[in-house]
Amino acid sequence: MRRENFKSSGAPSPWIQSYVNSPEKQSQLYKKTLIIVAVSQIFGGAGLAAGITVGALLAQDMMGADSVTGLPTMLFTLGSAAAALLIGRISQKFGRRTGLTAGFLTGGTGALGVIAASVIGSVVLLFFSLLIYGAGTAANLQARYAGTDLAGPAQRGKAVSIALVATTFGAVAGPNLVEVMGSFALNIGVPALAGPFILAAAAYILAGIVLFVWLRPDPFIVAKAGLEVQEAEKSPSSKRGMDLAAENKRGIFTGAAVMVLTQFVMMAIMTMTPIHMEHYGHGLNAVGFVIGFHIGAMFLPSLVTGYLVDKIGRNIMAVAAAVTLLASGILAAAGSGESMIVLVISLGLLGLGWNFGLISGTAILVDSTSRKARAKTQGAVDVWIALAGALGGGLSGMVVAQSSFTALALIGALLSLILIPVIVHTGRITHGLNTSASIKKSRRR
Repeated sequence: MRRENFKSSGAPSPWIQSYVNSPEKQSQLYKKTLIIVAVSQIFGGAGLAAGITVGALLAQDMMGADSVTGLPTMLFTLGSAAAALLIGRISQKFGRRTGLTAGFLTGGTGALGVIAASVIGSVVLLFFSLLIYGAGTAANLQARYAGTDLAGPAQRGKAVSIALVATTFGAVAGPNLVEVMGSFALNIGVPALAGPFILAAAAYILAGIVLFVWLRPDPFIVAKAGLEVQEAEKSPSSKRGMDLAAENKRGIFTGAAVMVLTQFVMMAIMTMTPIHMEHYGHGLNAVGFVIGFHIGAMFLPSLVTGYLVDKIGRNIMAVAAAVTLLASGILAAAGSGESMIVLVISLGLLGLGWNFGLISGTAILVDSTSRKARAKTQGAVDVWIALAGALGGGLSGMVVAQSSFTALALIGALLSLILIPVIVHTGRITHGLNTSASIKKSRRR
């Protein structure tokens, strides 16, 4: 097995050095990375969908109270937060392959724990397993960064979008297999609501295997080695200039704020939608269809979104995210819970607004960080994204229990407007984007 790490002298291994010295090999590796990440995301999307679709219903079934239905989302997003930090640090030191593989395998283990908890009726095991299951969510989200490691400034939105659109296939299939997996679970002596977690366990483990076997050489290690070679060739004055441009803190804040706010609003409304639908007499098939459509809207438009993020700008698309989430919240609040049309459109807009926010925010974040600490910074930001999701999911059940789904949707709509002054206040992000030379260079790769 080839060594991907650096030798004790600090120099990259000959295999990695061959990629550092060859722009053509880097271009080939960039394309290969996008394919491998896309394949892993198909499986990862299926694993992600289980907790979103039936997590709240499983908690309600085991505990018999609507007020705790937001806890599963809160727990697996808290687990995702802890895992995001660890995956980011592991990826910074050992590469994306190691960090993402560990995250997916851990998530698969958590899904197996959820199944066991439902069989023996243990709420404690359920909650602990959901925390571990969150590692798969973190890995699924951080996989989007792997495609950007060797991407130029004008390719970053596209690179993120390819990872996300691949997630669509698994993420849409998952909710629509709820009833099938429920029947399968019953046939093997497992509660029906735990059925989707059987799919999640298999999907996350397969995603980890795909990355471990084929994500070689590691794109982050190649990119980091290339940066170190470039820095070694720079004069002291050039190095000082590179250090000053290494991190754009305003850009990091903006990118993080966009992703955190969109995640909070999306998770809050989405978490309580299955419960809202159940109160109006909708069955599991209807819930699966609406959540499947929502998840499709989260990921399927990614190729178009990525193109727009690269073409018309990160900030414009971030504002579009706020407006779309606002429309979703107003429609969900004003429409009838009996109407499938209203539910489908409002949840579709919710997913689309999240998509705009995640891709634009990710591109801003990548633009604003250097490869020296990029994976570590990305992991830290994803912690806040996960915590925002946990808070949104946890509070959503309390808001609905104390007030109504209408109130929750209106609160989400108003919160989404915060994005607009954030973008206006922080101003236009110029780091690495606004020179025609950098864009032309990235297009020649």
